[in-house]
Amino acid sequence: MPRLETGQTAPAFTLSDHTGRSVSLGDFTGRNLIIFFYPAAMTPGCTKEACDFRDSLIRLQQAGYEVVGISPDKPEKLAKFVQKESLTYPLLSDTDRAVMDSYGAYGEKTLYGKKVIGVIRSTIVVGPDGTVALPKYNVKATGHVASLSKALGLD
Repeated sequence: MPRLETGQTAPAFTLSDHTGRSVSLGDFTGRNLIIFFYPAAMTPGCTKEACDFRDSLIRLQQAGYEVVGISPDKPEKLAKFVQKESLTYPLLSDTDRAVMDSYGAYGEKTLYGKKVIGVIRSTIVVGPDGTVALPKYNVKATGHVASLSKALGLD
């Protein structure tokens, strides 16, 4: 799937969160939403990124942004991840990767010098009107939240 661009309508979705509750893009209408796509809960890079969002959540919320994370993990694994790392925002389960695909966050990538198919670590900021405000692909887990904050003018 091609990558999203600024101004495009963000693809609608409804996924189960770590508690089994359905969460939809429409639940955030009228608010800014940061969606970060990550390969796997409880792996070193994904844990670093998830904890950075946790540690920055109050500052992001004060600036008017909500946060959700999406991975191909099942809700049960996400629940363990939330508990283990004391995460304070919803983690959504996209086991068939359909939402990741529609956001351009699943496909060919380079991993350790080899081309593979998998989750492309990405962050998409969706504006209150449901359009893409800021698409970022192939982001680094470490330092990503600081880089994103700078791009959003929050520093």
